[in-house]
Amino acid sequence: MANGNATFRHSNVALLGLTETLAPNEVTSQEFDDRLADTLSSLKLPQGLLQRVAGVYARRNWDEPHQFADGAIAAGKKALAEAGVPPDAIGLMVNTSVTREHLEPSVAVGVHAGIGLGPQAMNFDIANACLGFVNGMTLAANMIDAGQIEYALIVAGEDASRVQDATLRRLNRPEITREEYLNEFASLTLGSGAAAAVLGPADRHPEGHRILGGITRAATQHHELCVGDHNGMFTDTKGLLSGGMELVVAAWEEAHETGWNWREMDRYVMHQVSDVHTNSITKAANLDPDRIPVSYPELGNVGPASLPITLSREAENLRPGDRILCMGVGSGLNTAMTEIEW
Repeated sequence: MANGNATFRHSNVALLGLTETLAPNEVTSQEFDDRLADTLSSLKLPQGLLQRVAGVYARRNWDEPHQFADGAIAAGKKALAEAGVPPDAIGLMVNTSVTREHLEPSVAVGVHAGIGLGPQAMNFDIANACLGFVNGMTLAANMIDAGQIEYALIVAGEDASRVQDATLRRLNRPEITREEYLNEFASLTLGSGAAAAVLGPADRHPEGHRILGGITRAATQHHELCVGDHNGMFTDTKGLLSGGMELVVAAWEEAHETGWNWREMDRYVMHQVSDVHTNSITKAANLDPDRIPVSYPELGNVGPASLPITLSREAENLRPGDRILCMGVGSGLNTAMTEIEW
């Protein structure tokens, strides 16, 4: 059921499996500071900005950049095993990663083949910056409710190493300015990793976690505030934070006006960006910080995989009946909030 294409409710959808693939190599923020020591000195900037300002102490990378797809395949296989759903039961597979090697074919086809899904499983990419995974889950849930499919697999695999290396090279140019450095600061918070989720009919899986519905909202007048590719991510940090907070608060207030009550959730699982982002949302919505798990201190911002990775890690601490609010946001700007009953 939709209200102005903003709020939606699902009638018979459950989260059956949720997993991550951890990229093998840790890269600390101190290592970045060491590589940027001359630049920081010449710009009279202190070391430790990533740790003190963003709260990001490390991130992970693959052995090779293209292995983001292997990570998505591994996460997908684990999610299917956790859910107890065979590959030939999947009717939809959506890849939601930002990272891609080429324009075509889709990343989804390689993941589909690597997992060994059958020809009945339609597959495609959904690209919507860091919001893609949440969007993919909503699309799959709607198709399950409509009776078009029974089971869906959502994946995201991200590689940040190429952006990191390109950014470090650019920031080490002798002519780099303080403004240029700060505009690219967010690129150094990015990390690599992968996640996957299996969705299916709740009435057949009482052990599953009900996906109840949520809200989406757009503020695309801000679409130029954060623009990225393999060469870097260029961000108007203040504008992005201001526009993002306005968008999230508007969605939060509209949700409560249309029948949702999210003020006393057991967990608020957010897209993982930084201390500044998390603290701003916490303050704006008057949330309990003890109910907000974070993974960015050790993983950085893993794009659309960040939110499901964080929820996957928190799962062992959740009890049946716990209410979870997934709070996604993506450059552009778009936001989506989805409630899950554990």
